[in-house]
Amino acid sequence: MNTILLKSINIPSFSIKSTMERIVLIMSLVALFATTGCHHEKEEKEKDKFTGTTPLKMDTMITREYVCQIHAVQHIELRAMERGYLQEIFVDEGKFIKEGQMMFQIMPLLYKAEMQRAQAEADFAQIEYRNTQSLADSNVVSANELAMAKAKYDKAKAELSLTQVHLGFTQIKAPFSGIMDRFHVRKGSLIAEGDLLTTLSDNSEMWVYFNVPESEYLDYKAHQTKKDSLMKVNLIMANHQLFDYPGYVKAIEADFNNETGNIAFRATFPNPKGLLRHGETGTIEVKVPLINALLIPQKATFEVLDKKYVYVIDKNNVVKSRRITVGAEMPDIYAITSGLAETDRILLEGLRKVRENDTITYEYENPKKMLHHLKLHAE
Repeated sequence: MNTILLKSINIPSFSIKSTMERIVLIMSLVALFATTGCHHEKEEKEKDKFTGTTPLKMDTMITREYVCQIHAVQHIELRAMERGYLQEIFVDEGKFIKEGQMMFQIMPLLYKAEMQRAQAEADFAQIEYRNTQSLADSNVVSANELAMAKAKYDKAKAELSLTQVHLGFTQIKAPFSGIMDRFHVRKGSLIAEGDLLTTLSDNSEMWVYFNVPESEYLDYKAHQTKKDSLMKVNLIMANHQLFDYPGYVKAIEADFNNETGNIAFRATFPNPKGLLRHGETGTIEVKVPLINALLIPQKATFEVLDKKYVYVIDKNNVVKSRRITVGAEMPDIYAITSGLAETDRILLEGLRKVRENDTITYEYENPKKMLHHLKLHAE
């Protein structure tokens, strides 16, 4: 029987102890670094100085803007009423034309000949009627013959008047004072009845149309102080300059557009210098009063998924995000309709340096002083 002798191996005890010490040492260092890091982060957070404020409650004005179309108070097409060759043009494109001024002459020879014939027939019928009248007075002819002569004379006069009207149509005169547009025909052109010659614009006053959403229309009607009071508006021209004269909304269309939910307003602007022309575009500015509005700077807000939030600072100086609803927007300022109270303290500066439930140290800034340099229009 073979006997196997096992020799014992002596492992030094210090090697096990050294490994354990290393593990404990590493874990201690990790814990120390973590504690130091948290403590350092906390110290840095406390060292950061933030600025806080409160919403400001006051009366103010907001400006609403609408894209607009500018039209002349009168803008018409001038068309030929008779057929013929265009014999003469007495005006020029872009010129101011006075009411009744001669503009175009269509060759009148045919219409003059027709009028002369009608005039001769009317003269003949008149002589015939007078002779019949004399005979009737002497009881030579009956009353019926006199009546027939009178009817024939009246018919001849009516035909003469008709030819005079047709002759008058060959002379095209300005129906009102205004500015000529471009010519659609030239001298010598053969013109058919109804052909467009030009357009004429009365720019003494301008009608400016702009579309208003249903909610803003209802607000306007609700705050209209008097039944006949007119909304005052301003016009920003295409060059971004303010038009010299204010306008007043004098008409509102009857129906809403079901596709856009808008209704058209028409403002009337004086145009004594003739600066505005038919077909221009611009922007209408409407001043709307806000009573007891709750105002905060726009820079005190941040967005999450198109929703606006602020950081509210509680009594323990802990910041918590809160969703707000913006009722109106001004340059640099929001008017808040829900989410904040007048006494709530909000973080104004350092929004990117904090996270939810952070404890901060901040300096309070008076909201009046804070909003003073912003673009605020107070009443």
